[in-house]
Amino acid sequence: MASLTGLSQGFLSMLEAGSRRLTNLDKAARFLQGIGTPDALLAPPFREPAAPTPLTPTAYPSPPRHHARTATHTPRDLDELAAQAAVQSLHFTDEVTKTNVSDVELEAIESMLTQIAGDYVHAPLHRIFTDLVSTRDQLFDLLLGRQPPSQTRELFLLAGTSCLLLAHASQNLGDEDAAIAQLQTAWTFAEQADHNDLRAWVKGTAALIAEWSNRRQTALDYTRQAIQLAPAGETRIRIAAIEARAAARIGDRSTAMTALTELQRAREQRAAPDALTRFGGLLTFPLAKQEYYIGGTFALLGEHHQAEHHAAAAVDLYENGPEEHRSYGDEALARLDIVTARLTAGEIEGAGEQLQPLLELPADRRIRQLGDAMHAVTRLLEEPRFARSPIARELADATRGYQAIDTRTKALTP
Repeated sequence: MASLTGLSQGFLSMLEAGSRRLTNLDKAARFLQGIGTPDALLAPPFREPAAPTPLTPTAYPSPPRHHARTATHTPRDLDELAAQAAVQSLHFTDEVTKTNVSDVELEAIESMLTQIAGDYVHAPLHRIFTDLVSTRDQLFDLLLGRQPPSQTRELFLLAGTSCLLLAHASQNLGDEDAAIAQLQTAWTFAEQADHNDLRAWVKGTAALIAEWSNRRQTALDYTRQAIQLAPAGETRIRIAAIEARAAARIGDRSTAMTALTELQRAREQRAAPDALTRFGGLLTFPLAKQEYYIGGTFALLGEHHQAEHHAAAAVDLYENGPEEHRSYGDEALARLDIVTARLTAGEIEGAGEQLQPLLELPADRRIRQLGDAMHAVTRLLEEPRFARSPIARELADATRGYQAIDTRTKALTP
């Protein structure tokens, strides 16, 4: 068929599969001529015009100029007018469906973001940060070009997702200003795409960043905005979990417990994955992560027995789950909740067992939040009640110099 028509084999394959349409007039003419289509079967734009039929003096008036963009002469009868109008329509269709991105390229970019989101939870930041920036830049370049509205909307969604991931990475590096800038960009793309799933994730991540800062009431405000955009599924579970922990940080037990009830209710609802959870990895909220957040909520409320129960469940799920789903940051913070619970109960040796894996964690996997949490453990170990314990003094010495990611280096070198 390629030999007959002069069209490429790849183009014909996509045409046959339904992933491309034959809208270009030159290609259409080449195709029809190549397969020897009889003239009687051709549509008016592709067949020789019939001999003109003389018109009476009361001929129809010519159409307005703006309706004859590609006309080379005034039509002499209605058949010719119809044929000319058809040619004009096809030419215009060809213009408005031109694109600087193929469906194959869109699928490749989506695949790259899926890979990055999956790697994010278990790989050091320096391995994925540059790939993430490169993918975002590729999307920005494509958006500056021309494509049909459906492809533009998909590009806005992918670009917004890349900025959302960069916001998380910036927060893990401890650079809150950079994280907020990335979120502002992601929100702009969500608005351009009119995409509620992306809006919900952006608001949820804004709440998460505010929760780790001093703007904890703002975190609750963001979760209430996000919940309106996420009717069901993992995204709603995530927002409820963030709300519970944010409320616990300001000592609002009632709101925290209500949010945990909402989390449980969302767990029991069956919902299809949204447009972001399909990327997997960081953009999901699996059971292990849910247990970690629940444990963190109880730890902040000072209910350490419950905190240890849920944190231990999270660690167990991470340890026994697939390696590629194991979030080193969440697992480490869950272990610190167990450490805090055991120190509160006076179980110094038990606390030491949970601290050891964290002390051995490579520096490039120590997210900034882990450093802050470890400093809180150091303060616990320095309390007067542990002054006579050699084990407590040893653990305090080990945690006192604990170094997390330094934003000045951005963790971009191995």
